[in-house]
Amino acid sequence: MKHIGRALALILSFILLLCACTVQKEDTPSETDTSSTAQSGVYAEDADMFSARDYEIGYDESNSIQIKLNGDSVSCDSDSVAISDTTVTIRDEGTYILSGTLRNGRIVVDAEKTDKPQLVLNGASIHCETSAPLYVAQADKVFVTLPKDSKNTLSNGGTFTAVDENNIDAVIFSKEDLTLNGEGSLTVTSPAGHGIVSKDDLVCTGGNYTVKAASHALDANDSVRLKNAAFTLDAGKDGIHAENTEDTDLGFVYIASGTLHVTADGDGISAGAYMQIKGGSFSVESGGGSDAAVKKQTTDPRTGSVGRPDRFGNSAASDAATTDTSDVSGKALKATGNLQIRDGSFTLNAADDAVHANASITVDGGTFQIATGDDGFHADETLTVQAGTVEITESYEGLEALNLNIQGGDIRLTADDDGLNAAGGKDESGFGGPRGNAQPDRGGMDTFGPGGKGGAGGSASNGTICISGGTLQITASGDGIDANGSVTISGGNITVCGPMQGDTATLDFDVSGTITGGTFIGTGAAGMAQTFSASEQGVLAVNVGSQSAGTQIKLQDKSGKTLLSHTPQLPYTVVILSTPDLKSGETYTLSVGSSSADFQAS
Repeated sequence: MKHIGRALALILSFILLLCACTVQKEDTPSETDTSSTAQSGVYAEDADMFSARDYEIGYDESNSIQIKLNGDSVSCDSDSVAISDTTVTIRDEGTYILSGTLRNGRIVVDAEKTDKPQLVLNGASIHCETSAPLYVAQADKVFVTLPKDSKNTLSNGGTFTAVDENNIDAVIFSKEDLTLNGEGSLTVTSPAGHGIVSKDDLVCTGGNYTVKAASHALDANDSVRLKNAAFTLDAGKDGIHAENTEDTDLGFVYIASGTLHVTADGDGISAGAYMQIKGGSFSVESGGGSDAAVKKQTTDPRTGSVGRPDRFGNSAASDAATTDTSDVSGKALKATGNLQIRDGSFTLNAADDAVHANASITVDGGTFQIATGDDGFHADETLTVQAGTVEITESYEGLEALNLNIQGGDIRLTADDDGLNAAGGKDESGFGGPRGNAQPDRGGMDTFGPGGKGGAGGSASNGTICISGGTLQITASGDGIDANGSVTISGGNITVCGPMQGDTATLDFDVSGTITGGTFIGTGAAGMAQTFSASEQGVLAVNVGSQSAGTQIKLQDKSGKTLLSHTPQLPYTVVILSTPDLKSGETYTLSVGSSSADFQAS
């Protein structure tokens, strides 16, 4: 009967191959459609990512095959299981319950290409000195289930010796699709390689996992898809790594929910294609965290001086300057394609960028606590923030992309250089020719004009910063808002607090700076001061002389009504104000500390 079953299986496999162009595997969602949809910027649905079988954690123990691990031996009475010393080979579809301890042995799945075995780890502890304690050589898909309250461990002794043509380099190594589920726990220890590897899709829909690995903790060729699971990952390389060198639509990461605590010497979560996060709780330290970063420095091309004044106006010592030449990636979240975040709670501490995409980033929800040695968010193409709460306590630059599009959200950031930078990754850092044109003195306060790095029409690039909503509080040691192109503000509440001295500006653009709506309060240095070049609402740009931190600014109309009131937390010399209540051509009273003067809005 066994041989007849195998013959029928071969015939069925042949029929399925003939029909592969029209018939989808019953529990494998469509990868092609999913990839195309996600790369175009549309969120995939859970139903596209997880099959019904991925969620199934039940099994009939009476109809399951029991595999007893007895220290230095294994017992099983099924002819679907071959035992050679301490190597167990599972050869057929079915449910296999593994329990007990195996001090030095392996579980190998080598079934038919159409089989979908389920392995239930029910108090199993398996160690293999020289290979993977769990190796899937062949199957259609393998399910590893952790029963409720079960505790399981898998570990390798520190070497991986070849047993066949495959480069086995993980504690769990699967050549096929692999699904982990259940309500129990699994601890994986891999002192010489990866933790869990799938050469196809790696899916997890439940369970508690602790993985410590010398290389990647979780690694997959086609995708990593997570939901409802809890992970604690400690990796010598990336915490989660998905990459397919042959198909750039694959190698993606999709996280619907769950809890992830990641400590990684490399990237926290890395996708060779796109990444989509729709919820969950994330705590990620990558590359040793922000304290381990090689701090970037900037050289003024006119003076040759190195470094930026700090946010209190103190010049950086040039002999302490270093250059970041490291090519090691220590990003918290990284995607080669688009990166989209809809919701979730994120605590990110990164040596490199906290959130990075070689294409575009979209944030339309979630809460972020970020400390980074480089950029808080960096997109080579477009960075869009629609909603969410972002607090960046430490960064080189807060938000950077060729095109910054801020439509909403609550953003608070501190940057050693620019707060917002539209430069496509090329940082001009505000250096350029003198800007502004002082007007007649009014009690020690002078207005100034738009100026520009290269004057109107002198664009250095086509970068754009568009702000149409949200709340932004920017504290920058470089330029507050810097566009190697144009700045357009049509809404939102923006506060920029820059340093008192140095070649920096509250507002910096090459082509144009336009404000048609929203509220703008900016303070900073006077040396490179620049204000809006065009507006549909009134603007005041005034050099108020050197003011100490905590000196209040108040703007009143001719009736004495207070339109704006702000107390900068850093020293300042210039003030730039705009609000829908400010009308061009009308006169207003600006008070700075105990001094006040009347100015006409431009």
